[in-house]
Amino acid sequence: MIVKNLKLKNYRNYSNLRIDFCDGLNVIVGANAQGKTNLIEAIYMCSIGKSLRAKFERQTIKWNEDHALISLDVEKKYGKTTIDIILSKSTKKTVRINKIPIKKIGELMGELNAVFFSPDELKLIKESPEDRRRFMDISLSQTSKSYFYLLGKYEKILANRNKLLKLEANKETIIDTLDIWNEQLANVGSKIILSRINFLNLLTPYAVLSHKYLTEEKEELKLEYSGIKGSTEEEIKQKFLDALKKNLEKDLKLCYTTVGPHRDDIKVSINDIDVRTFGSQGQQRTVALSLKLAEIEIIEKQTGEKPILLLDDVLSELDSNRKKRLLKFCKKTQTFLTCTDFEGEADNLIRIENGEVK
Repeated sequence: MIVKNLKLKNYRNYSNLRIDFCDGLNVIVGANAQGKTNLIEAIYMCSIGKSLRAKFERQTIKWNEDHALISLDVEKKYGKTTIDIILSKSTKKTVRINKIPIKKIGELMGELNAVFFSPDELKLIKESPEDRRRFMDISLSQTSKSYFYLLGKYEKILANRNKLLKLEANKETIIDTLDIWNEQLANVGSKIILSRINFLNLLTPYAVLSHKYLTEEKEELKLEYSGIKGSTEEEIKQKFLDALKKNLEKDLKLCYTTVGPHRDDIKVSINDIDVRTFGSQGQQRTVALSLKLAEIEIIEKQTGEKPILLLDDVLSELDSNRKKRLLKFCKKTQTFLTCTDFEGEADNLIRIENGEVK
């Protein structure tokens, strides 16, 4: 899977840009606030269908303009695909695949598989379980449209159950109605949980190897799914139903659902020490990067094609040994690397200044 080119019109600080890429390491160099991250963001948006930086996507439209366009060509094993995203300040965005508008964003999943890493991704290890769930969900959604739709379905069922818990009505009436939502929640939730457990089982060996590679085998990484567990959908579903019943009084008191895949986590440890609580910032960064590099391997295993790798201002956060090892790893797949300066061998060196290629 190779991104051949990118076109931007009125996107962020780009008025009109077309840029070609090579199959290997594309290094995007420039001073701060020149538009390097904007390029990476635009490419990733064509993968997951939304911006990771803007709360409202109309904020990505260039000042004093009403519309913006992101367009790229991606070459895959079985042909070329063109992805267009048209943003508007007055209407919903339009996403097109080979010039045909899609009705649901789930149709975009898998058209461009990408792994993204930046210093902000430190939150994957350091911050809340929500960030680790998002990591699993984005990766799984890129390789399974059905998983993406399961997430949407689960969120709707969960919202209805929480709405019921907030009602000021007869307790027995609420409990009787909850049984209906419990069954639906456990039915969909068990599929999500099993997918995540299988994902983590597949990811872990690659993450361990990546971490050993980056740390020169000085540390032992362990990952464990934290939440409702099981080896089959039926087993997980029954455990989920049991947990919902066990936590009924707590849910009624708090007015929201306290158990389920929306509350689960990944336990991360190095040499049996909890990285989130006791790891240094350098260790947390290395673990987060190891997870991302492992993600490349499992996406290839599941799809038969390597995803692209997007690295935004990562080199400045690594020591010289980890930097060299990361750049060596980048040779395995098409990589887009942003930095303020670069010493090394790049297959394609792109200099950005004030939204233009120099």
